[in-house]
Amino acid sequence: MTLENSSGSKSIWSIPQAFLRRELLPVLTDLRLAILLFLAIAVFSVTGTVIEQGQSVPFYQTNYPEHPALFGFLTWKVVLLLGLDHVYRAWWFLALLILFGTSLAACTFTRQFPALKAARRWKFYDQPRQFQKLALSAELDTGSLSSLTPLLQKKKYLVFQEEDKLYARKGIIGRIGPIVVHVGIVLILAGSIWGAMTGFLAQEMVPSGESFKVHNIIEAGPWATPQIPKDWSLLVNRFWIDYTPAGGIDQFYSDMSVLDNQGKEVKHKKIFVNEPLRYRGVTFYQTDWGLSAVRVQLNKSPVLELPMAKLNSKGQGRIWGTWIPTKPDLSEGVSLLAKDLQGMLLLYDAEGKLVTTLRPGMSTEVNGVTLKIVEVVGSTGLQIKADPGIPIVYTGFTLLMLGVMMSYVSHSQVWALQKDGHFYVGGRTNRAQVAFEREVLDILDQLTSQPKVEVSETPAEAIAT
Repeated sequence: MTLENSSGSKSIWSIPQAFLRRELLPVLTDLRLAILLFLAIAVFSVTGTVIEQGQSVPFYQTNYPEHPALFGFLTWKVVLLLGLDHVYRAWWFLALLILFGTSLAACTFTRQFPALKAARRWKFYDQPRQFQKLALSAELDTGSLSSLTPLLQKKKYLVFQEEDKLYARKGIIGRIGPIVVHVGIVLILAGSIWGAMTGFLAQEMVPSGESFKVHNIIEAGPWATPQIPKDWSLLVNRFWIDYTPAGGIDQFYSDMSVLDNQGKEVKHKKIFVNEPLRYRGVTFYQTDWGLSAVRVQLNKSPVLELPMAKLNSKGQGRIWGTWIPTKPDLSEGVSLLAKDLQGMLLLYDAEGKLVTTLRPGMSTEVNGVTLKIVEVVGSTGLQIKADPGIPIVYTGFTLLMLGVMMSYVSHSQVWALQKDGHFYVGGRTNRAQVAFEREVLDILDQLTSQPKVEVSETPAEAIAT
């Protein structure tokens, strides 16, 4: 209803509705717009895969310098300005998802639902000339509706009959398939947007034997605060590495416990690559490792734990180092270098000369004291992620696959008319045309091979299998 004022003119409230219907809706439902949006989303998704996400500014300055610029234009300034360092949470990428989802929804309601409604509505043909418009039709001197009906029902057709007219259809699910596909894609887009707005990504490097809470947040949506753990923490009971016989790393593991506020264990799991820990919607992935400390003993002293730092090896592999004092006043000491948890440890004096090599558990004499390496303490590198949109995305993907399979079902229609001593049969389908023609020709062959039977007229009825 259109509102009118006292002078009889149309209300201003009718203007936005008319604009949406006449101007905006045709643009949103345009197939070219949907294809353009889909390609844009695909291109930027690839960009987000190629360009490292969530790194620091110095990282992009090093890998995307201004001189020479990658591809002649891609510099760290361009990456940061366009938000290519966090593509999937950038406002313009989310806007593309929303616009694409709106286009699909508009197409579903303005085209797919009306097409389904039209397919469900059955209509009889009552004039012979109507059969000439069908892709496949025949005029027979023999045959009847009563003999055609069982043949169609045998082929799984739903048959409707009224006096001397007949309509049959099957495969209506093929018309529902595109709608299910659109719903699935919209759910995938909605799940992606919801995950970007409410999820977070964090990284932690935790020494073996220590507990921690999630603090080092790299990326987070504006509504991610409720997802960040506050009333529980985690304990890395132990971190270790399995090595191959050749000395390479085979796998690294973290034995972890989830603790409540009282320190009680509520979940326990050993994680490794591709086997994460999940708790309350937060997933902990084993992604990296390092050396956090070395435990040493000087003569009969208590065991000392000294932190180790990762050194700049200029691309020659990873190496950690620390300085071990050999006198109480810290006037003398040795440097210790290590590259893993089981390899050889190198000791250097103050002049940088190699003193000796040893392994954890071994002792050596240095600067007049007995230095024993008790243990090298490893640290586990964890990637922590929460994405509440994943269940929605999985649901959408399931519907998408289901809708694609449904869309392969052919929607076939058959009409028949018995008039003036002639029997007219015709049909059409939206796909698998050759198979449909063979099916109809087989029905016609069986129909013409049957003896002609006179059947009296019957009241209007609908016969459904």
